[in-house]
Amino acid sequence: MEIQNEIILKLTNMDFDLSDQQKMIRKVVRDFVKKEILPYASLIDKEGRIPNEILRKLGIMGFFGLVIPQKYGGAGLDTISYAICVDELSKACASTGVTVCVHNSVAAYPIYLFGTEAQKRKYLIPMAKGKKIGAFALTEPNAGSDAANVQTNAVLDADEWILNGTKIFITNGSIAKNVLVFARTDKKNFKNGVSVFIVEKGTPGFSIGVIEEKLGITGSDTAELIFEDCRIPKENLLGQLNNGYRMALQILDSARIGIAAQGVGIAQAALDASVKYANEWEQFGQKIAKFQAIQWWIADMATEIDAARLLTYRAAFLKDKGIRFSKQASMAKLFAAEVAMKAAEKAVQIHGGYGYCKDYPVERFFRDAKIVSIYEGTSEVQRLKIAYKVLGL
Repeated sequence: MEIQNEIILKLTNMDFDLSDQQKMIRKVVRDFVKKEILPYASLIDKEGRIPNEILRKLGIMGFFGLVIPQKYGGAGLDTISYAICVDELSKACASTGVTVCVHNSVAAYPIYLFGTEAQKRKYLIPMAKGKKIGAFALTEPNAGSDAANVQTNAVLDADEWILNGTKIFITNGSIAKNVLVFARTDKKNFKNGVSVFIVEKGTPGFSIGVIEEKLGITGSDTAELIFEDCRIPKENLLGQLNNGYRMALQILDSARIGIAAQGVGIAQAALDASVKYANEWEQFGQKIAKFQAIQWWIADMATEIDAARLLTYRAAFLKDKGIRFSKQASMAKLFAAEVAMKAAEKAVQIHGGYGYCKDYPVERFFRDAKIVSIYEGTSEVQRLKIAYKVLGL
């Protein structure tokens, strides 16, 4: 308890500046994004896919193993550095940001946390190196916010598990080579009857269903996954049997830091575009940046984005220090989601008619921003989680 109190005391007096290493990482990522992602963001949105060449370059740069130790092929970064990377990627292209975020936080990282050494060698290393994309298959038609209501089932038959069921809204679903699948292994136990399995693409009985056409993040792959008598080796059970619900809660707490960072990146892009436009566009004989209404919008956007970023960094800091961060991650995601939507809406308004046209990126920011309040736990779910923690329920 004394050690934890000492860490919390340091947190309250922490230096809010980034370390030299974190600043260097931010610069490297910004330079890469400016050259390799930003010029193609509009095309990614239009075509509804991220080109394989960009995915390959992301892998070479280490983006698919950001928080995985170097021992397993990753970059071994701290969580704040991870948030910086997702922020910068999402500022240029939210579709790319979430592809990297989901792969890292809910596909690769759980194998590092819960996997056997053999699983880490077989699955984690190629994932961390970007040679195989990962996905996280929890959501079902009746198991969204109610994550424990998983109906996909797994039955042990000798040395194999047989999976049957359907997953929906799976990010990276059709491009993933390795998928973490949540399936019911005890029908009598609601929350403590779900387990997690590693399923490889190409396994007989595993197929891709509908590829979703979405409002925003159109370049991010979102697919239905179908399992029909899909047989996988017994050793592909990840973690302990019937511990999947607890694992999901732990995994999603970490994932929310990345999604919060995505919201911050989208909001920052909206602000940057608004500042540029306001300083260039003239009405009534002067730059619109001279109008008080525009100034107040810009001031609110800048303030709220800073607050969202600090909330995200705080959650990341606590995670790295081994302090419980569930409430702080929910706060960061909740606030960043609302800031992203507000900033994008104001950016469209500042741009006027042009903001409603695809010639300007703010209409894409507006469409991309909405999803931040939905996936990895809706804003309503985050409010419940925060309230339960505050009320001590």
